[in-house]
Amino acid sequence: MSGTIFVIGAGGHAKAAIAAAESAGAVIGGIFDDDPTKNELMLLGYRVAAPVPPSSWWAQQDASAHIAIGDNRARERMAGRVHARWQSLIHQSATVHRSAKIGEGALICAHAVVHPDAEIGPHAVVNTGAIVEHDCRVGAFAHLAPRSCLAGGARVGVGAFLGAGAVIVPNVSLGEWAVAGAGAAVISDVGDGVRVAGVPARVLRP
Repeated sequence: MSGTIFVIGAGGHAKAAIAAAESAGAVIGGIFDDDPTKNELMLLGYRVAAPVPPSSWWAQQDASAHIAIGDNRARERMAGRVHARWQSLIHQSATVHRSAKIGEGALICAHAVVHPDAEIGPHAVVNTGAIVEHDCRVGAFAHLAPRSCLAGGARVGVGAFLGAGAVIVPNVSLGEWAVAGAGAAVISDVGDGVRVAGVPARVLRP
């Protein structure tokens, strides 16, 4: 991958996205964030500008953009608000099989593995060292935290979050906007919007 990429978001998650872009030879054209306190700050040697420009500005740019916001809901809102040419980012140390499908704006971080016939949805995040086995499906805006693992045929719904070190066993689903806490072992289907944790994972009561 080469070319110029603008990054939206100037928090910690943006550092992982920038690292992926740099490893692939991309040029960072600029970083934008809506937080006015970040205006003119430096992030990994790049100057931050606030706020994020409107869609009319993006339409004039001969460059792509990536939403580097870790929060799934916030990432979804930004994608709906800004109409840019979204660029997926794959760190050069990641292993992505040629048959895997990576959606626009997705992020595959360092040392992650995406195996044959897996699908990663638009603006989803496969974080550092996460494993997506064969035939898995990861929905748009979902986030697989560092060292989490999807066994073969597992499903992660739109906007769902799989915590650090958590595992989903083969052919089991984590529903849309559901959450599995760090270290959880998900051995049965989890419904939409449900929060689980533990080994085996159990529903967390409000």
